[in-house]
Amino acid sequence: MNLFEKLYTLIIFLAVVIGLSIGQVEPIRANAESFIVPVLAAMLYITFLQVPIEEIKKAFRNIKFTCTSILINFVWTPVLAWLLAMVFLGGNPSLYIGFIMLMVTPCTDWYLIFTGIAKGNVALSTAILPLNLILQVLLLPVYLLLFGGTTGVIELGFLLESILVVLFIPLILAVLTKYLVRNKQQLRENLLSKLSALPIMFLSLAIVAMFASQGQLLFDHLALMWQMTIPILLFFTINFFVGQKAGKLMRFPNADITSLNLTTLARNSPIALAIAMTAFPDQPLIALTLVIGPLLELPILGIISQLILFITKKKST
Repeated sequence: MNLFEKLYTLIIFLAVVIGLSIGQVEPIRANAESFIVPVLAAMLYITFLQVPIEEIKKAFRNIKFTCTSILINFVWTPVLAWLLAMVFLGGNPSLYIGFIMLMVTPCTDWYLIFTGIAKGNVALSTAILPLNLILQVLLLPVYLLLFGGTTGVIELGFLLESILVVLFIPLILAVLTKYLVRNKQQLRENLLSKLSALPIMFLSLAIVAMFASQGQLLFDHLALMWQMTIPILLFFTINFFVGQKAGKLMRFPNADITSLNLTTLARNSPIALAIAMTAFPDQPLIALTLVIGPLLELPILGIISQLILFITKKKST
């Protein structure tokens, strides 16, 4: 875990504060929004470079774990997210959609860190990573139309165009880059090591730009932001117990249960945020909800990692 990863929550918080501060200057506020999409596209390109997409076949070496993970992440979790959104956020379409976008996109990087901390099977978690990425890119528009199509906020054509620009183009460029350096292992390793901190930096710049252009909106809706807290806490609590029970039911070893828990808990806020900023430019509250998510998520995952260690230690005694 590098320094940027350790300080992720603090960096995101500082990006929000800096954005709100410089947004008080009128020329900055008027032009900040134009930087968001290019910065996010660059962030996702580098992120996709770090995902071992070409090793997707490894996920199918442990069919039982892969199927269990996919069922929780892409069948159960969207239903849970929809139910929580209906109960707690149904009166506000922007918060409703932002919450669903956050919860239906499983993480493709952070959960490996917490899997290691909690003594999980990191190799198994890494194997499922590229499959999680491909499935969420393909299924995100389906979930949005299925659960948010009646809100009047979603326009199918604009949504698909945004996903093409922000997700598929960086993904295709990343695949092409990997292909070009496929026989140059040393160059590839050096490239990835030097780029490892850039996704966090680009995400922070996008958040600075977003809050510089939309900061006043946050101040006007502070009470609404607090509405996100309860469903987020409930999501992590419920899915923690679902992962534990599913792992025991499938008779996974403790390390594999830990991997299952964390791959079905950690969320991919950067991808969801990139889509929100481009697909819903006239609904900035959706993007704001996706910044609140990781500010809560990382401390929660830290607590859960320690809880898993405690449970594992208790089982072994």
